[in-house]
Amino acid sequence: LKIRSPKEAISHGIAYLTEDRKEKGLALTMNIEENISMASHHELSRHGIMDDKKVRGNAEAFVEKLNIKTPGLWQKAQFLSGGNQQKVVLAKWLCRNTKVLIIDEPTRGIDVGGKYEIYKLMNQLSEEGIGIILISSELPEILGMSDRILVFNNGRIAGELSKDEADQVRILKFAVGLKDHEGQGEKIHG
Repeated sequence: LKIRSPKEAISHGIAYLTEDRKEKGLALTMNIEENISMASHHELSRHGIMDDKKVRGNAEAFVEKLNIKTPGLWQKAQFLSGGNQQKVVLAKWLCRNTKVLIIDEPTRGIDVGGKYEIYKLMNQLSEEGIGIILISSELPEILGMSDRILVFNNGRIAGELSKDEADQVRILKFAVGLKDHEGQGEKIHG
């Protein structure tokens, strides 16, 4: 698949959840309903005009599915906890029939309870057949959530590890450019 633009990636079912949800993932002064429907105007409109009933039904469905804790759809995104803000960003892309989620630092700035909820959601989405590419600088997060790990060094893939092969030492060796002498050297690229 050759992708030339974000619009083309989105049309192929690929979505990117930025690490900076407050600056680039949400419209903080808009409500939950507006944020969730933001990327789906075509699907939620009729002849170019937003269908309020579809918009509301869609938002209600995702608030329930993702367990977004809010007093109502009218709540502005800025007043949600970090974990619930992340769930709203996730809902925005899931309502587009996303097939692959690229999630950058999904739990940055989120408390322990919120992290657990995000991890649970990621596992649920994976079980539903959605591919997830997790980008994270937190080794416990990588080790706990990944089936396969690609480690980068200077913009290149330095190593690849399966979930069973991975540990912090091996990941760090690849990250600093050292070959892993425990059978992984042959997988170093570049």
